[in-house]
Amino acid sequence: MRQNPARRAALLDGAIEVLARDGARGLTLRAVDKEAAVPIGTASNYFRNRDDLLVQAGARVYEQLRPEEGAITEMFDQALDAASYGAMLRGSVDRVSAFRSGYLALLELRLEATRRPELRTLLTERVRSDIDENVARHEAAGLPGGATAVLLMYLAMNWLVVEQLTLPDVLTDAERDELVAQAVERIVGPFPTTAE
Repeated sequence: MRQNPARRAALLDGAIEVLARDGARGLTLRAVDKEAAVPIGTASNYFRNRDDLLVQAGARVYEQLRPEEGAITEMFDQALDAASYGAMLRGSVDRVSAFRSGYLALLELRLEATRRPELRTLLTERVRSDIDENVARHEAAGLPGGATAVLLMYLAMNWLVVEQLTLPDVLTDAERDELVAQAVERIVGPFPTTAE
């Protein structure tokens, strides 16, 4: 059977919305059909089973979370000191938080990955690849702190996003901004001074 890439994307986007709203237990092929506003049975033509749907939804979340290559390069090119590095991180937190359903779906997928080896493999490979890319870009840009700093910032910023999306009233915007600034100062360390 020939498949329509636009319809597949719409079904995966529907799966992301169902995961974010109803959790992994609510994700069924029928629920995805309903969310995507397609005839019942359509999702079963695109996904072998629920596991296949989960794995492909995981890949789709990352596809949507990743900025364009030019934007990534520009972010690192502009991170010249602690303030601009902090601005880059706040921008990343804001960008990820803006895709609320995607990040909440990703949290559901991570929990589901503890029970589904194929999904765990996909998420592990994707996260490791992202970390390795961030370390390489960080080092290529000549930023201080090295791989350990990148890993610590990754962990800190991810939990900041979780906090912002799940309990948004725990921290004020000013507190979040200050936490990012303090994390840069304490984890990444001093930036080299530039010659004037």
